Amino acid sequence: MVAIDRRVGWIFVAFLALLAVAVARAVDLGVVQGGSLHQAAVSQQITNEPIPAVRGTITDTNGVPLALSEAADDIIADPFLIKAPMAAAEKLAPLLHMPVLTLYASLSKSRTGYVRVARQVTATTAQQAMALDINGLSTVPDAKRVYPRDTFMAQVLGGVNAQGQGYSGLESLYNSVLTGKPGERRIVNDARGQAIAVDTVRAMQPGKTVRLTISAPLQDEVEQVLAGVGAQYSPQNATAIVMNPNTGAILALANWPQINANDPYASGNTAEVDNAIQDHAVSLTYEPGSTFKAVTVAGALQDGLITPSTDFDIPPYLSVYGTEIHDAEDHGYEELSTAGILRVSSNIGADLIGQKLGADRFNYWVHRFGLGQPTGVDLPGEDSGYVLSPSQYSGTSMYNLPFGQGESVTPIQMATVYSAIANGGILRAPHIVQAIGNQAQPTPAGHRIISATTAAELRQMLIGVYADGGTASGAGIPGYQMAGKTGTANIAIDGHYSDSEYVASFVGMVPADHPQLLGMVVVDDPQNGEYGGTVAAPAFQKIVGWAVPYFGINPH
Repeated sequence: MVAIDRRVGWIFVAFLALLAVAVARAVDLGVVQGGSLHQAAVSQQITNEPIPAVRGTITDTNGVPLALSEAADDIIADPFLIKAPMAAAEKLAPLLHMPVLTLYASLSKSRTGYVRVARQVTATTAQQAMALDINGLSTVPDAKRVYPRDTFMAQVLGGVNAQGQGYSGLESLYNSVLTGKPGERRIVNDARGQAIAVDTVRAMQPGKTVRLTISAPLQDEVEQVLAGVGAQYSPQNATAIVMNPNTGAILALANWPQINANDPYASGNTAEVDNAIQDHAVSLTYEPGSTFKAVTVAGALQDGLITPSTDFDIPPYLSVYGTEIHDAEDHGYEELSTAGILRVSSNIGADLIGQKLGADRFNYWVHRFGLGQPTGVDLPGEDSGYVLSPSQYSGTSMYNLPFGQGESVTPIQMATVYSAIANGGILRAPHIVQAIGNQAQPTPAGHRIISATTAAELRQMLIGVYADGGTASGAGIPGYQMAGKTGTANIAIDGHYSDSEYVASFVGMVPADHPQLLGMVVVDDPQNGEYGGTVAAPAFQKIVGWAVPYFGINPH
């Protein structure tokens, strides 16, 4: 009996000991580790996920979307939960258009619990992937940047990287206002990891809309014209700009070759794409050739050194330190007025006017027209061009600079120069953004560089370019009086000017007495033609010929 009581006592003691252990463990789990265990349980059942901000839309002046974001999903895998990665890869591969082995490598990464299998797939594709019922597969909301018209303004609009950040073009320059602010959502999962409740913790704030000054119908026409130039002349590149010279608003800006904004490297030729992806309107530097002569003439007019009717004796050539300066066409001794020099684009005549100015005043007017510095256009990647200072002039500088040889410009710079001539003498930065969100952007302030009288005299003289004997005769539009200037510049290669490679350009305005449209066409190294009057001027004629009725500009 005593033995039995002793055994019962030991059992009771053991029971008390086990109970003490249980109580201690409960205290440890419930009190000491309670907070961390609760957090772990919550983290397994409740997760917070970001809600990507919808990137702002870029539109033309009438609200036509040029770049927008569409809802998409990222497909996420947890390799810990995927028991048969090869089988899963074989199911997913046809749906995601990915190699089976690539998917298998992602799904079998045993050291991670999170692998992004595919990025920015459509909602339909995401639903089809989830319908495969692969344990460990889930989706996360995302947004995909889409350019509805593929090649339309691709170089200007730019692109967005995989993280949703703009890396080029307007997408980069206005990234901060387009990006918006992400939100957050809380997801409650059941024991199998399936969502049973979704709540928004913080609402997403979409990016702002950026509305451009671009007219989509005009842009279409300009791109088609440049495509024709590309097909006919196979240049290195070509660009065209159409502006309202009175406000500086860019109505169209196109580049050739074209690229697909949705897949810029689709061609696979990286070198060609790297060239094509550049916005040459602001980045191409070239010697302007005869389009520069208007700057030389403007300075001499404004300084009172010449008038449109001042006569010059033009010799067959100028001999300068053993070098001969010729005009494009051989001729004997002749007499040309200032207007005649512009009409036939005489290099010799431009030099004679440059001599009246002298190096210092010539340099003054070059900088007065804004050359050698950025225009301030609201586009990324603008080059400043290059002009010499008088201290850098050689003995021959004033025999080539006045007709546009020896300095470099960009197409947007020359369009801005001629806009000042068109609008009565006000130099104003061009602009392409009309509004951000609901806030209209102010027209850039301008400053007077020449008098209205000088500008009017220049426009009147530039009308002669379209007349018989002018360098762009035949490029006019019936019923419209137009003013413009051709340019043909030899390309410098290894310190010498090529005899076979040129930049052909044309800049013009309509109507000449009070211009409402200004166009600039630059063709870099055309293969089957060389002169601005035969390559660039016809392209300008097509563009403006379409534009004047579209914008309701009456003939006169």
